[in-house]
Amino acid sequence: MPRKGKQSSPQIGDAEAEARAANILARVRKLEVRTSRLVDDAMAGRYASVFKGRGMDFDRVRDYVPGDDVRTIDWNVTARTGTPHVKLFTEERELTIMLMIDVSASSAFGSVDETKRELATEAAAVLAASAIRNRDKVGLVLFTGEVELYMPPAKGRAHILRLIREALFFEPKGRGTDIKAALDFVNRAISRRSVVFLVSDFSLTGDFETELASTRQKLQVINKHHDVIAVSVNDPRERQLPNVGWLTVEDAETGELVEIDTGSAKARSRYEARAAARGEAVRKAIRSLGVDLLEFENGSNWSGELIKFFESRRQRTS
Repeated sequence: MPRKGKQSSPQIGDAEAEARAANILARVRKLEVRTSRLVDDAMAGRYASVFKGRGMDFDRVRDYVPGDDVRTIDWNVTARTGTPHVKLFTEERELTIMLMIDVSASSAFGSVDETKRELATEAAAVLAASAIRNRDKVGLVLFTGEVELYMPPAKGRAHILRLIREALFFEPKGRGTDIKAALDFVNRAISRRSVVFLVSDFSLTGDFETELASTRQKLQVINKHHDVIAVSVNDPRERQLPNVGWLTVEDAETGELVEIDTGSAKARSRYEARAAARGEAVRKAIRSLGVDLLEFENGSNWSGELIKFFESRRQRTS
C-alpha cells in the first residue's frame, strides 16, 4: 500500500535533525522561487490555453429566442411545454493534474549539476505551480516497483510545498521500476478525467523489450480515460560514455556490475548504439498511442523544451 503519512526515521540528535529540516526547507523554498519565476516569465497563459477544462456542463433551460443555435433545443422540454426551449451550458474549468514521478534507484543518478530525480521534481514543480495559478487540483504519485506515496489532488501553496518536499526527499523502499503498477493505481484512484504526467527515465527492471511492451499496453488503457503526457528524464552519460579507460558500471536498480573499457572506441560505440536503440523504442511505443512525449536531459534547456511543447500543443488544440 502506498504511504500517505510521514515516514519514520532513525533516531538522530536534535541538532542534526534541526539542521536537516532547515536544509530541506531551504531547498524547497529555493525551488519554489525558481519555478515561480519560470511560471511568471514563460508559462503565464500557455498552461491555461492548452488545458481548458473537461468540457461543458449542463446548467439550465430557457425559452428559445431568435438567433439561438437550433442544435441546443431541448426537445423534451419543448414537447412538454409546447414552446421552444434551449439548453444552456457552462464550461467546467477546474482540472485535475496527476504527477507520476519515478523515484527508483536509477533516478538518483546525475553526471552534471543535478540528479534525474531533481530535474523531474523541478519540472513537476513548474507544472504544479501553473496548475495552482489556474485554480486546478494537483496530485502526486511516487513509484518504484510499487506505488510508494500517494498525495490526493488538492489546491493551495501549502499543498504544493509539501508536494515538492516529498518529490525531492521521500526515501523509497524499492529500487526497481514498474510503471505498469503505477498506471493501474492511478486508473483506480482517479475517477474523473485528468491530465496525467508520467515522469520517468524508462529504465525498466527485467527484460527491456518485454517490459516496454506490457507498459505500452497499460498506457493504452489509461490514455482512454485520461490525457496522458509522458516525460522522459535522462542524463547525457546514459547515452554517451567518456574516454577514461576501464570503468565499473553498476545497474542502480539490480545492483549488477559491468566492466567497460571506455578507452575502446568499439565499446563506446556499442554502448551508444544500445542506448540509442532503447531511446527510440521508448519513443515509438509511446507515440504510437498518440501520447505526447517530452524528453528532458540533465544539463540541457529543459524549460525551453517545455515551453515549445505547450506552444505546439496549443496550436494543435486551438
